[in-house]
This record gives sequence, C-alpha cells and structure tokens, in this order.
Amino acid sequence: MNIFPAIDLFDKKAVRLFKGDYQQMTVYSENPIEVARDFEAKGAKFIHMVDLEGAKDGTTPNLEVVKEISENTGLFVEIGGGIRSMDTVEKYLCSGVSRVILGTAAVTDEDFLREAVSKYGEKIAVGADVKDGYIAIKGWLEKSEFTLDAFFEKMQGLGVKTVICTDISKDGAMKGTNLQLYSQLSQKYSVDIVASGGVSSLEDIIQLRKMELYGAIIGKAYYTGAIDLTEAIEVAK
Repeated sequence: MNIFPAIDLFDKKAVRLFKGDYQQMTVYSENPIEVARDFEAKGAKFIHMVDLEGAKDGTTPNLEVVKEISENTGLFVEIGGGIRSMDTVEKYLCSGVSRVILGTAAVTDEDFLREAVSKYGEKIAVGADVKDGYIAIKGWLEKSEFTLDAFFEKMQGLGVKTVICTDISKDGAMKGTNLQLYSQLSQKYSVDIVASGGVSSLEDIIQLRKMELYGAIIGKAYYTGAIDLTEAIEVAK
C-alpha cells in the first residue's frame, strides 16, 4: 500500500481543516515546499495536495506552489480542488503534476469526466467525498444525489482507475478511519482505492494494508506527530 502524505493549500500555506470546515482552519506551515521536502526526506514517494480555495470557486490560486513542488522534488504529485475544465486539467499536467483529481465536476459534469478519462487515462483520479452515505460536492458544502455505491459503480463503468474516498465525518478528527467502509468498497469494486479521512495511527495503516488498498492519505496525523511518516511507509509495505 502506498502512503500519500497530504498538503492542503490555502493562501499558499499548508493548512488543515476540521471535518471540512473552512472556519476551523489551522495553518501548519507558511512554506509548503519545505513540508514536501520533509515528506521526501522521510521516504515518501507520493504527495496528495488539495487547493482549498480552488475547491470553493474553481480557480487555481495555488498553482505556483504546486508547480514548485513538482519541479523541486521527485515526488509523484496528485492535486485536487476545483478542477472543473480541461483547461485546468492541462494547466496542472503541464506544471509537472502526475495525476489530477476531479471532485465536484466528476459528479456534476459527466461529459467532462468522460473527456478527461478518454484523453488522460490513469492521470485522472476521482474524489468520492462521502457524507451520510451520499457524495458531497463543492468543498463538502453540498450533498449530491449519488449514494456512495451508485457513484462507485458509475466511476468503475466509466473506466476511472483511481478513486480517493474520504469519510468527511472522520476527516481531521484524529479518531481513526472508517475501516468498515474501505473493507466493503475494496471487496465490491476493482478500482484502486485510496483511503482518506481520519487515518491517525499505525494501527489504521496496518488494517488498511491488510485490505490490500492501493493507498492511504495521512494528513493531520503527520502534522501533530501522531504518526511517524517513516514508520507509516514501512508498515504499509
């Protein structure tokens, strides 16, 4: 299993939200490139990034930070947050990003999703952010009509290779991840699943690895020191 340490970007800083609430934001670093270099120094091969400003309004205000990390580390960079057009997809891929994550647009604009997957294949991932059994959109501020299962079935049918699944109720809460959810999804679907939200201990990582998930995202647990990144990467192998 691959470990994806995360940087959430807001105003060119590395921040974390509590359960997706923009009013409950903690700034962890004024210099995200230093954070990314620390990930790499600790053995990380991947980095998961979200532009929180982009998630709200569909722009790319943190593009330069993402580009800097892509150009100055050897990390596999994936980025999500407000990617709602082919122009934005191409902007990120031309900046050295390895994979872009479609969230709201994957739910609301099937034609765009089809075009992106058709053109870029495995470089397109989809974010499935789940709240009360339904997919949430627009920076987790709205609930869509899709149940989680209906959405997974649709993504698999459209040829999406990687789905990053976040249980919003667990995100940033440091109370463990939703193991039952990932166990069910991994048994039902053949897409590569990345667990996100509440991964807060080495035990979480060991349990997810046993499910043979493709990956797990570590966010707040890294910043608070609850998880040692080097150890996490080792136990995930």
